[in-house]
Amino acid sequence: MWKHNVTLRRKYFVAMLVLVALAGAIVPKILPAPRDSAIHHAGGATNPSSEHGGSALHVATFVVQPQPFDESIHATGTLLAEESVELQPEISGKVVAITFVEGGRVRKGELLVKLNDADLRATANRATYRKSLAQLRERRIAQLLKQGVARQEEYDMALSELNIQDAEIALIDAQIAKTEIRAPFDGVVGLRYVSEGAYVNATTRIATLQRVDKLKVDFAIPEKYIGRLRIGSPVTFSVAGREGRSDGEIYAFDPRIDSGTRMLLIRAVCRNPQGRLLPGTFANVALTLTQLSDALLIPAEAVIPGVDEKQVFVIDDGKAQRRVVETGTRTASVVHVLAGLAAGDVVITSGLQQLRAGQAVVPLDAQQPSAGRQSADAKAAEPHAATKTSAHL
Repeated sequence: MWKHNVTLRRKYFVAMLVLVALAGAIVPKILPAPRDSAIHHAGGATNPSSEHGGSALHVATFVVQPQPFDESIHATGTLLAEESVELQPEISGKVVAITFVEGGRVRKGELLVKLNDADLRATANRATYRKSLAQLRERRIAQLLKQGVARQEEYDMALSELNIQDAEIALIDAQIAKTEIRAPFDGVVGLRYVSEGAYVNATTRIATLQRVDKLKVDFAIPEKYIGRLRIGSPVTFSVAGREGRSDGEIYAFDPRIDSGTRMLLIRAVCRNPQGRLLPGTFANVALTLTQLSDALLIPAEAVIPGVDEKQVFVIDDGKAQRRVVETGTRTASVVHVLAGLAAGDVVITSGLQQLRAGQAVVPLDAQQPSAGRQSADAKAAEPHAATKTSAHL
């Protein structure tokens, strides 16, 4: 029994020795090499790398330089005539004369359409005869009153009858005036929808009259720009079928925000002396909010958006460093930086996903700011409330 126990102990001891030997061979292969192994012993210099051990990254850059910048809002709008009216009669009747030419210019007060007024003319003649008789009677009683033959009451009745006849004639004249359609202002008459001999009433559309030497431009902008809106601010707009842009200026805006679109309706006015612009035309409107001569602009792809702040990477002493920036207007290609950068800073525009603060970088040929004035295209996505402002800003 004792010999058997000794044999088991020897076998257990041998097995333990084998396990220790195996562990000594495996553990060095699993554990990472010491950090000092990365150091080159030739001269004691380190491999060009970042603090995080990665090799230097080649990146595209942009040199920040002041340049002109127009911050503007782009919106869709509609051209309206300065004055516009549909010509309709006030009373029913038969058209006996149409004196205007379709598409022609007319002057204020000019007769355009005449309705039949024969019955009213006859009534007016009868009232005129009665007035003559009333005048004669009033004069006779006035003479008798001076002589003391007539009483004051008789004269008062004669004078009242004369005044009634005057009022009757005035009423008939007003009714005759309703048979005439006259131009309420200078303008251009459109196409007519009736002919002579047609019977019309108060709902019949005869033609339109537009004053087009001046035009209104209605468009809308988001409510966040209200504080920067000024009466007299210049606007430019373009229309389909005509090259170039036209100029105008803001002269009024709605005193309330549309609760459905959160947009403010604005009205500008522009001159149209040759009548080339037509009311109802769709317009692409640009409203300039700010004109800067020394704005700091960077490519839009250089900005890294965050929850509470926006950042960019700049090159400082050969390494990438994070910089918190405050941005203003953003276009499809550039971002206006309000704070956080200075002229001469080199902003990294590529490889942002791989960059880490403190990583060594090698800049490629630095991009230079493009010449000429940049323009902000701050387009809104809300619908145009009268025009866009949903049309789309």
